[in-house]
Amino acid sequence: MKAIAFQHPLPIDDPASLLDVELPSPQVGGRDLLVDVHAVSVNPVDVKVRASRQPQPGRWEVIGWDAAGVVRAVGPDVTLFKPGDRVWYAGDIRRPGSYAEQQLVDERIVGHMPRSLDFSQAAAMPLTTITAWELLFDRLGVAPGKRQTRDSLLIVGAGGGVGSMLTQLARKLTSLTVIGTASRPETQAWVKDLGAHHVIDHSQPLFAELQRLHIPAVTHVASLTQTVQHYDQLVQSLAPQGRLALIDDPDQPLDIMKLKAKSLSLHWELMFTRSLFETPDMQAQHHLLSEVASLVDAGVIRSTATEQMGAINATNLKRAHAHIESGKSRGKVVLAGF
Repeated sequence: MKAIAFQHPLPIDDPASLLDVELPSPQVGGRDLLVDVHAVSVNPVDVKVRASRQPQPGRWEVIGWDAAGVVRAVGPDVTLFKPGDRVWYAGDIRRPGSYAEQQLVDERIVGHMPRSLDFSQAAAMPLTTITAWELLFDRLGVAPGKRQTRDSLLIVGAGGGVGSMLTQLARKLTSLTVIGTASRPETQAWVKDLGAHHVIDHSQPLFAELQRLHIPAVTHVASLTQTVQHYDQLVQSLAPQGRLALIDDPDQPLDIMKLKAKSLSLHWELMFTRSLFETPDMQAQHHLLSEVASLVDAGVIRSTATEQMGAINATNLKRAHAHIESGKSRGKVVLAGF
């Protein structure tokens, strides 16, 4: 099968950073699905792993953690899917990824694709949707449903992949006042269009930006990028007993003592945790993706695909990685077909 892979962690402008290769087709077993990959999207985790993971000598490393495709075959223990089903998923950080014509993936982290989306539109969503859903409902403990509340959510980096989904979920499925951050006019417009009540500029002090809107404090914060840079401002902006959740990788330790006076709580979200440890509730991601598919088909949630970069090959994936590394991406970059 065709695949895009690497044997050494290299800068994206190195000719060998991603290469077109031929690999054996994987063999299905257990609860695995063998999926014919039709479309993928590129996430910051793709960039981080490509730049840091050293494969075993002589081994080709295939990455990629967002895909949509069709089930070709199922393992003997599969109960949720059958060959021919259209599926979407974000995969497992330990296993070969979606930059290949075929991929094995555990059925417990796979959902039936929305009927109203094509493969490219669908591939843009799984990883960011799972991350945003788990962060909002599992980590921050926000109650779904429309009810009278004064609670609010500040989303730092609301224009990115996770932010684009989190903004929609928070606005459509909860009663939170949603404040997104974005620095460029086009990204600010995007965040507003996704449903944020307010948009502020994260290149400015966040506490002052909130004060300008007459918002004295927020009850919840989702810090999706540059947590270290904004940390003091986030602590200052949170109301007593507020909650702070983050997904990025701070490049220096966070001083958790700064959270004590306000009794603030700190929460990590990593969407790979359930598959990495095969937790008893691992299948929650299957149910989550199925529920979001229904919301998409009902017109409540929309795909955040913003740029189609052509077929799935090394040249186009290098362009996509470079775009992510630029820090100027909005929504999701997708590629489709081999």
